[in-house]
Amino acid sequence: MNNIIVYCEIDEGAVVDVSLELLTKGRKLADELKCQLEAVVIGSKTDGLEKELLPYGVDTLFVAQEDRLYPYLTLPHASILTTLFKEEKPQIALFGATSIGRDLAPRIASALKCGLTADCTSLEIGEHVDKKQKQDYQNLLYQIRPAFGGNIIATIINPETRPQMATVREGVMKKEILSPGYVGKIKMLDVAKYVNETDFVVQIIERHMETKKIDIKHAHIIVSGGYGVGSKENFALLFELAEVLGGEVGGSRAAVDAGYIPHERQVGQTGITVRPHLYIACGISGAVQHRAGMEESAMIISINKDPNAPITHIADYSIIGDVGDVIPKMIKYYKKNAK
Repeated sequence: MNNIIVYCEIDEGAVVDVSLELLTKGRKLADELKCQLEAVVIGSKTDGLEKELLPYGVDTLFVAQEDRLYPYLTLPHASILTTLFKEEKPQIALFGATSIGRDLAPRIASALKCGLTADCTSLEIGEHVDKKQKQDYQNLLYQIRPAFGGNIIATIINPETRPQMATVREGVMKKEILSPGYVGKIKMLDVAKYVNETDFVVQIIERHMETKKIDIKHAHIIVSGGYGVGSKENFALLFELAEVLGGEVGGSRAAVDAGYIPHERQVGQTGITVRPHLYIACGISGAVQHRAGMEESAMIISINKDPNAPITHIADYSIIGDVGDVIPKMIKYYKKNAK
């Protein structure tokens, strides 16, 4: 049918943010291609999700509801999606670059013998001219992502096979409701027709989930440090500043590799993509890999001894100085002037 389909991942009965971001982008792509936007949810806790999903401009919502699928048995999900894609024949299929999306998408791409681009940061519609074959391709999905360690931005196309599949990182796109009263269709899938007994040879008997202690992804203020902070002990200043500002502490890959800060606080291409109201970059040079994870912040303040550091080119305000001198003054004057 050549529509666009988005796999909407569910976590504890709620749709994860990256799926909503993909629906927002998918709606815009569908309008450009003059086609419909479809979404699919799979799980045992799907009741009422249409109220959350349809307002994003979903024309058809496929729901596969079956208690046996809970909690996230990968093989049944892959079987359902593969069969559904064969029936619907979408021209574009989008997944979040989560642990589940990164597991499912390659399985489906392999089954359908189509291409897949992982960890995209942008999606656009464009054309391509194959001069060797003397063939023009219209309305291709430009799958854009950093490559070669983030040193270049690659645009990848898949002109020959369908669907054009991509996983997209969370936080790189906005989520916006199209219309609270958007009218779309809901199609309940008969799960028994999409799976077989061999899909259930692996069962999850018990799950142990550790409570997440750090959440910089949703922080409105992030104080982030790089290798220029100098040491793990010096990061204590960043934690103090973050505490008085009511924010969280992040770090660059260089700071993580140096052991200054744990990996779960890493911001950048190989870490977490964030979009806070305020991002304070302390001793961070601003390599493209780091900028990919924070350049959409509403306001960026850079603190760096090097006036020519790349971070200064994207910062709204740049403070040229030593982190060890600047941060204590910021803490002092914020405490003094804060209400």
